[in-house]
Amino acid sequence: MENRRPGMLGGRPVSASIIRYPGIPALPKDTERYRCKGGGSLVVRVEAGDLVTVTDAEGGQACELSFVDESGRFQAAGLGAAFTNAAEGLKTILSREEAGTLRIRSALRRRGADLATAGALRIFGERSTPGSRVEFTIALKGLLIVAAPAEAMSPEAQDTATPIEVRVRRSRVVRDYSSALPEPLADPIEDIRIKAATASAYFVRAGEFIQIIDVYGRQCTDFQAFAARKVDKGLDLALDSTVTRTLLGRSYPAPGLPSKAFDRDFEPLVEIVQDTVGRHDAFATACNSRYYDDMGYPGHVNCTDNFNAALAPYGIPGRKGWEALNYFYNTDIDHNNQLYLDEPWSRPGDYVLMRALTDLVCVSSSCPDDVDAANGWDPTDIHVRTFSGKEQFSRAVAYRMTPDADPELTRETAFHPRFSALTRDYAEYRGYWLPNRFSSAGPVEEYWACRERAAVIDLSPLRKFEVTGPDAEELLQYCLTRDVRKLSTGQVVYSAMCYEHGGMIDDGTLFRLGDKNFRWIGGDDYSGIWLREQAEKKGFKAWVRSSTDQ
Repeated sequence: MENRRPGMLGGRPVSASIIRYPGIPALPKDTERYRCKGGGSLVVRVEAGDLVTVTDAEGGQACELSFVDESGRFQAAGLGAAFTNAAEGLKTILSREEAGTLRIRSALRRRGADLATAGALRIFGERSTPGSRVEFTIALKGLLIVAAPAEAMSPEAQDTATPIEVRVRRSRVVRDYSSALPEPLADPIEDIRIKAATASAYFVRAGEFIQIIDVYGRQCTDFQAFAARKVDKGLDLALDSTVTRTLLGRSYPAPGLPSKAFDRDFEPLVEIVQDTVGRHDAFATACNSRYYDDMGYPGHVNCTDNFNAALAPYGIPGRKGWEALNYFYNTDIDHNNQLYLDEPWSRPGDYVLMRALTDLVCVSSSCPDDVDAANGWDPTDIHVRTFSGKEQFSRAVAYRMTPDADPELTRETAFHPRFSALTRDYAEYRGYWLPNRFSSAGPVEEYWACRERAAVIDLSPLRKFEVTGPDAEELLQYCLTRDVRKLSTGQVVYSAMCYEHGGMIDDGTLFRLGDKNFRWIGGDDYSGIWLREQAEKKGFKAWVRSSTDQ
């Protein structure tokens, strides 16, 4: 008979579950992280007592901090410090017609804030070192506004626009729903809160946008839609995953989302515009009573019964199990063709944005599954917002530059206005939209152009880093395989970047712009991280600042 001491399980000490994949950020429960991109801005809802840490991640980047109280007034007292200027950098940023600035302007407008009366506290600047930080405690409830002002950089210059990191340690961990809900992408038509383990039906007109938000993170939701004119005729023709896969050439279910979803009549009902998660499924039906019966939980609330109740007022008959677009579900099919699941990848505020292609009756759920990992064993609320078809939202998916980075939506390169007139065949590549091929020619013609004439390639997604400082040459001499000392000003050389043991990190080109000024252009963001780590490790006085966005 096995001897076991108290507190032992199978001969092992009893312990709590642990995070086995630390690539997903595991910040303390009371801490949130935000990234203000160089030349951009962000707003964060804060309360009295919150501790804010602002960090100049790469050095040399100015930052402006402002604060708006609940009455819409710019108040330096909210920061516990005096404003030092009239927020010129913030005003310049918000004057641009970009998606991020439009969102911040809308947030200020909803609170009645007058930007003309804005003031800001300016910190950091061209002499700040990498990792420079400022901490302060919020004194009032309101909006913290962070801006990283910067001018456009010419190719010959090295005055970069780099990110500012903001961390907020909350004075109270439990926040109300309105505080957890992200700022709207635009002025919403409807705001629908779908409480945990419930479902709601709603009507959307053709051309309008539907945003499905995972408010607290790791919460699944099923989405289903019907053409309203068919519902009026008594037809039950819902979105059909088999038809959708067939028309889009996806013979086998796979994680991700189709560009469009079709009903049984082969009519497209919705198209995907933005997705910040990238991992969903349409493998199986929404959860139903049979599933919980088999799991040993008879009578458990389920999405199918919730759908039936929500759709009944529209005259749509109930089903034993509903097909759906299963948002935020982390399911897959293994090598034995068995369906399995794990905790969702979605984080607080993640969303999917769709556009209605005809008038729709829609239904969304907040999945009640608390018996396995589907919702992280903790079902929470889902939020639905609808927006006017007059709003402009760029097509984008989320891309994480490094495993623990915040997601960034796909961007267009500077060549997009010209390329988009020549083709609609685009693919996402490392955070940018790039053309796969041009409409006037095919791969054979492109091949012969490369052989006999010339090829022009959009290399905007390559990662650029400005390496400057008195020890810039020494840093690059240590990290690259080429003899950097032989490189004259104005010259460029191809090289590999390696670990100490010779393993390759990246390959790229190195430009020498001056005696102590270089530009490294490679394929991966980690090459910049590696250069910064080596500069710190070796004590080199060198700054490594990203310039990809410019």
